[in-house]
Amino acid sequence: MSLPAEPNFPVNHTEAEWRKILTPEQYEVLRGHGTERPGTCALNHEKRAGRFSCAGCGQDLFVASTKFESRTGWPSFNDPVAGAVGTSVDRSHGMIRIEAHCSRCGGHLGHVFEDGPAPTGLRYCINGVAMNFTPEG
Repeated sequence: MSLPAEPNFPVNHTEAEWRKILTPEQYEVLRGHGTERPGTCALNHEKRAGRFSCAGCGQDLFVASTKFESRTGWPSFNDPVAGAVGTSVDRSHGMIRIEAHCSRCGGHLGHVFEDGPAPTGLRYCINGVAMNFTPEG
């Protein structure tokens, strides 16, 4: 799955510009809809208070209080910052899933599943490499 050739997002760069801004792994996930190997990102173990932001554009995506241990190998959250995460249908790999992307730059973050904890019942399963973490204080 890929975004339209000229996506309509507030932050937009050429492919060459994205390759300069992002590391190769970030580019593969955010722009190429890749997935990092489970359990490989330090953000999966991040427990401090703070905010998780898009590695592509810096928009705040999740606050630490919405993060939970899903035992999937990826950081999981039950609720994004209002308006920060968009969704679309992902029909890749022979299945139908809900893709989560940054509403500001369109970067692929991961997927949303309906097996999370209350109060939302959702699990935003997010590639850690797609985010940066800023601790509070």
